[in-house]
This record gives sequence, structure tokens and C-alpha cells, in this order.
Amino acid sequence: MSTRLLPLLIVLMAAVLLALGVPLGVSVARAEQQKVVIDRIDDTARFAALAQFVTEDVPGGSRPTNKDERLETLQTELTSYYEVYGIKAGVFYRNHIPMANAPTTWFLPQTGEVRDSFDEALLSRRSHDPRQVWPWQDGRLVVASPVIRDGDVVAVVVTESPTDSMRASTVRGWLFIGAGEFAAMLLAVGAALRLTGWVLRPVRVLDATTHDIATGRLKSRVAPSGGPPELRRLAGSFNEMADHVEDVLEQQRAFVADASHQLRNPLAALLLRIELLALELPDGNEEIASVQTEGKRLARVLDDLLDLALAEHSQADLKVTDIGALAAERVAAWSPTADAKGVRLVGECPPTTGWADPVSLSSALDAVIDNAVKFTPRDETVRVEVASTGDVTTVVVTDNGPGLTDEELARVGDRFWRSGRHQNIKGSGLGLSICRALLAAGDGSISFGHHEPHGLKVTVTVPRSGTGTGTRSGSGSSFESGPGPGFGGSGATA
Repeated sequence: MSTRLLPLLIVLMAAVLLALGVPLGVSVARAEQQKVVIDRIDDTARFAALAQFVTEDVPGGSRPTNKDERLETLQTELTSYYEVYGIKAGVFYRNHIPMANAPTTWFLPQTGEVRDSFDEALLSRRSHDPRQVWPWQDGRLVVASPVIRDGDVVAVVVTESPTDSMRASTVRGWLFIGAGEFAAMLLAVGAALRLTGWVLRPVRVLDATTHDIATGRLKSRVAPSGGPPELRRLAGSFNEMADHVEDVLEQQRAFVADASHQLRNPLAALLLRIELLALELPDGNEEIASVQTEGKRLARVLDDLLDLALAEHSQADLKVTDIGALAAERVAAWSPTADAKGVRLVGECPPTTGWADPVSLSSALDAVIDNAVKFTPRDETVRVEVASTGDVTTVVVTDNGPGLTDEELARVGDRFWRSGRHQNIKGSGLGLSICRALLAAGDGSISFGHHEPHGLKVTVTVPRSGTGTGTRSGSGSSFESGPGPGFGGSGATA
């Protein structure tokens, strides 16, 4: 979210600074030019005052022939002005003949800005708003002022100034503005970073906590992290919701565990009475045998429900574990069962470590190996292979049984689900669900796939490192670590 919010804030702040900087830059350029224009107007006004007292007429439209001291003073002033400042200046009669000019080779052009300013001054109007000269333009600044005698315009003072100095001053002003804008932009970016961090920090904490809860760490809560009041209230509401959900799930697990535990005693008493009743009936009675079978199946389901409730309630005691040695131990434990069925159980378990709860992982492997041996035909092979890849350690169990279809693979591991082709094989459909719950408590996972040419491939994955320090909660675990009527033989899903 920060990658989307931060550029938006930066663009908005850049637009604001640009909206302020451009008019300010234009104002600086106009101010520099206005300062020069005012200075030129003062100069032309002084020259006009000197020219006002030059009394010679212009006979026949030619330059006056009788020089007086005022005219010489005017010419001297114009020449000095040009030599010192490099500004062309001249006083021109209405008929365009110069009264005095500097340099003496400078005359009124027929067209252009100088001529336009001259014509405007003839109307008794001083130059007050000449065309703006920008730093990238090599223009010149023209200012004209009328010479008025007895209410009439008798001549016009015209100056044509170079703009290099004015444009340089404008550029310096713009550089100063640019430096200020750059500094303001850096400050704005820093403020935007702080603002987005302040606003989004609670969102990131909330997102991380939501992910933890979604992956099974139900005790995760949103820690106080500042931010806007609305997000702080949202964090508090989220914690209250998580507490409520955890309480509901805990009540559900407790109910399943209590119900399973409480039903076992009356069921055991019922099965005992059925056994006593069977003694009074003829041998081979099909109805009593069917009742005994269903009673034993119900007892297995209750045991598995209790195991599942304990698995979901437990907290893994994670530690660095030799996964290879643990898998080899489980292969050795299940070998007699496999041999009795005529199935070859082969283990390739090199030493490799992983971050797991040995008891939970052993129980999970028992469920997977039990499944594989149960559904593998005689004279076929079940293979257990341990390997390390990157940050995880895997235990892959493959069999050469009938396998599952793609649709069945999508459902394998669901509670009480069993393939329709395997309904007559002993099991409750909870074994792999318990396996998944045990692995999830230690950040592990289980996945299912096809084994070529036929059979099922089950992959148990645990991280190679971690920081978990939890210990199993509750009164203890009821899971057995070997084959038999306990968890290991609780029933296959496949």
C-alpha cells in the first residue's frame, strides 16, 4: 500500500510546489525587468529635461547648425551614458532627425520595437510596460520618454538597453527559488514518508496478525502501534473479535473432546453387555456380529475425535530434530505390520535436521505410513524418503496402491471423508486430518499427489529452522508413536 500511497502524496506535493513556484518565478522575472524599466525611465526623464531647454529650431528639416551649450551638454551626457553602461540613447525630433545620440551612428529604424516606442511617446505617453524579456531570449529593452515644451511633444528620448545583466539576475532568482523548491520537496518527501509510515504501520501490524491467525496461530493479537484513532479503534475491535473467535473455537474443541470422552464409557459398557448377550445366543449369529462390528467402529471414531480435538488444542514443542533418524525409527516400527501383510516397507533416511515437534511428527508419519501400508497390495512396495531442499526438510511416502483421482485428491485430508472405493477398509476418515493439525502446529504441512505409474505420493514438509518455543498445553497427549489401535491405526482418508 505504501508504494501506491507515497507516490500519490509526492505527486500532489510536487504539483503544489510547482503551482507556487511557477508564478513566483514569473513574478521574479517581471520584478527584475520592472526595476530596469524604472531605472531607464528615470534616465530618459533626465535626458528629456536636458533636451527641453535646447532652443534651436530645425530649419529645413536638418540638424541645427548653431550649437549652444545645452545641446553640447546633452550630447556629452548621452555619450558618457553609452560608454559607461553600453546603453544606446538618443533624442529625436518628431521628423526622426536626431537632436543628439550616442553612438552617433545610431538612428531610428523604420520598423521594430524602437520605432513603436518612439511613435507611442509622440502621443505623450511614456513607456511603462514593455514586452517581457525572458532569460532564454536575447532581447533588448526599449524605453521612450517624450520631450514636452509648452504642452507639445517636440522630441522623444529613446534608450535601447542590453538585457544580459537583467536576465542573469532573473536566472539567479530562479536558482534561488529552485533551491528552495528542492529543499521543500525533500522536506515534503520526508514528511510523506513519516505520514505514510504513521498511517500504514497499524495496517501492516493488522495484516501480519491476520495472516498469523489465518495460518493457525490463534493467540496472535494486534499490538498497540500508534497511528490514526480510527485504526487504533479498528485494532482494538479486531482483538476483541479474535478473542471471541478463539473462545468459540475453544468451546467447540472442548465440546468435541468432552463428548468423545464421555461417550466412551457408556459405549464400552454397551459393548460389554453385547458380548455377554452373544454368549447366550447361538454361535455364528450374524446380527450380533454386525452389532459388535458397528460398536467397535463407533469406538474408533470416538477415539479419533478425541485425538483430533487434542491435536487442534495442542501447542507444538518445537526443537531441532534429526528428521532422518525419526523417519527411520517409524519405518522400523511399521516394518512388522508391513511384513505381516506382505508389503515391502523401504526407508531412505539420511541424517538431516528440521524444526519440528518429534512427538507430533512421529504421530503424523504413523498416520501416513499406516495409510500407505493399508492400501498397498501384497508384494508391492512402500517407500519412505527423507531429503532437504532449501529451507525445508521433506519426508516423501509413496505407495503402489490404487491411488486417487484428481477429484479425490482435492478432498483428501477432509474430516470423515473416504474414497467410495475404500469404504470397506477399516478407518474413520480422520487420520490425515489429525496429521494435518499436528503438522500445522509446528509450521509444517502435508500435500498429496499421484505416484507413477500408480499409487499415492504424500509429502510431509517441515522448516529447517524456526523460532518456536511453545510447549504442549493441556493434560498431555494421547497420541501413540507406533502402529496399533491408537492414532497410528486411526483410519486412512485415502
